[in-house]
Amino acid sequence: MTSAADARFWDRASGRYAKAKIADQGGYERTLERTRALLAPDDRILELGCGTGSTALRLAPSVQGYLATDISTKMIAIAEGKAAAGPVPGLAFRAATAEGMTSEPVAFNAVLAFNYLHLVRDLQDTLRHVRGLLVPGGLLISKTPCLGDMSVVIRSILLPTLRAVRLAPHVTVLDARGLSRLIEGAGFDILATEGHATKGKDARPFIVARKT
Repeated sequence: MTSAADARFWDRASGRYAKAKIADQGGYERTLERTRALLAPDDRILELGCGTGSTALRLAPSVQGYLATDISTKMIAIAEGKAAAGPVPGLAFRAATAEGMTSEPVAFNAVLAFNYLHLVRDLQDTLRHVRGLLVPGGLLISKTPCLGDMSVVIRSILLPTLRAVRLAPHVTVLDARGLSRLIEGAGFDILATEGHATKGKDARPFIVARKT
């Protein structure tokens, strides 16, 4: 699959995605609260992989500017529909990826990547682009499913089967240590690694990293 194929996958999935319930609402709320505490009122924020905009609509009122992006134009269309029903000053949605924003005139105080980094095809390159989009000392705030820390059945049997029948997107199998090494290798200092799950085993580390 290519990036264009990834976009088509998420376009097809957008309707189901919009209707899906959050599996761990308590963990999601904790992530929102922790992220909000890291942001300042005059910050400009970039969110990668915003999906249908739920997180953007929750966090954008806390900052000066918030650009929420996704590879899927249909996800963005749904997000814009939500925003139209309750506009938030300073919030904008755009179909884009970090790699395609190299000419962005505005540097961001923080880049948010929730449930995103495991879906990109070249994580090292993505992290390099993310670093370039940040102001000096800017933050990368991420929460990433690490399939390498999950059941071997999920990563070795279920995921390949679903991908074979086009029911799963491209996924990079990471573990938490490997993910941290990649982030550090891209020019970040990791400030915090936390678990926010309120039930079950937590294999989605919340990582706060600062651009060096």
